[in-house]
Amino acid sequence: MADLRPPRVKGLNFTAVDFETANGFRGSPCAIGMVRVRDGNVDELFFKRMRPPEGFDRFDPRNVHIHGITAERVAQQPRFGELFADIADFIGSDTLIAHNAGFDLEVFESALEVSGLDSPGLRALCSLRLARAVYQLDSHALPRSAAAAGFHLKHHHHALWDARAAAAIVVDIAERERQKQLHPLFAAHGIELEELQSWSGPRDYESRATRQARGCAALLDARTPDVTEDMLPDLMRWQDEGRNLPANPQADPSHPLCGEHIVFSGNLAVPRADAKALAAEHGATTASKVTSATTLLVVGDGVSSQDLQAERTVPPLRARKVVEALDRRSQGQQLRLVTEDGFRQLLGDAWPLPDSSAVSAAAE
Repeated sequence: MADLRPPRVKGLNFTAVDFETANGFRGSPCAIGMVRVRDGNVDELFFKRMRPPEGFDRFDPRNVHIHGITAERVAQQPRFGELFADIADFIGSDTLIAHNAGFDLEVFESALEVSGLDSPGLRALCSLRLARAVYQLDSHALPRSAAAAGFHLKHHHHALWDARAAAAIVVDIAERERQKQLHPLFAAHGIELEELQSWSGPRDYESRATRQARGCAALLDARTPDVTEDMLPDLMRWQDEGRNLPANPQADPSHPLCGEHIVFSGNLAVPRADAKALAAEHGATTASKVTSATTLLVVGDGVSSQDLQAERTVPPLRARKVVEALDRRSQGQQLRLVTEDGFRQLLGDAWPLPDSSAVSAAAE
């Protein structure tokens, strides 16, 4: 792999990072690439493939198609938790650079959470936002932005190559703008520092991505048998609202969902369209907005029953639909809020995903 030799910019120091993940959960890193930059030049490279944290280590064929890393390829590699000390040592006190930095910080956050590790606290700046501010391009995706910086991204979705490309973008723009300091370079374009807070011991409140993943952990665990590609959740994208189907007139009137008017908020372990179809099959009417007719709001995003008692103090409960439901309930409307687990219990045997007990059985 040829050395990246950007123009020297004395005083420009940072570490660029990129992750590849095994599945649709951010906390499933299977490769990391890092580039330490000193005075605008590449000083040292770091690349490791890894096994994702245990219990979140199923490889989704869609991800494998993108980066080419399979479970077999990393079978003898250490897990993220075993590598993190080396990763943290390489970063040191540097500010991180990443193309879509929020994603990479969330990978760190969720992977640390599910690995049961403390967070040292991390800071990052986004090369994607900087590229959008400076380069006049139709697309600011990494290959196009890297090309504008004069860097040929030979292997896109290889973590080290992608990290090198992000580094090249920042160095190129710093040279163009004659700015030798990292933070003023970004601040000049209104780009703020993104931070992952430090913590020790179990967190009082885990990230949304981790709470979502725990809600469908059986699917993400490589030990769970008979999980097909179409069952695997993609927690990195907003779920489509889906069609509101008519209630099944032949539904059992004694079923807990029959006659309910249901709205869904947040990401679920199944596509929202499937959840709506299941509700309609059992006699419920579904809608996309909370109205005076709504009797049941299903809150996803990994919210627990304890969270529901906290109402608006929990971030997912500040979502528009949840706020509307709480307002209406405070005004006397008969409207219940249930978690995804609560909805699963109401459905009973109709829930399409394997129970978490399958993980324990498979591991025995």
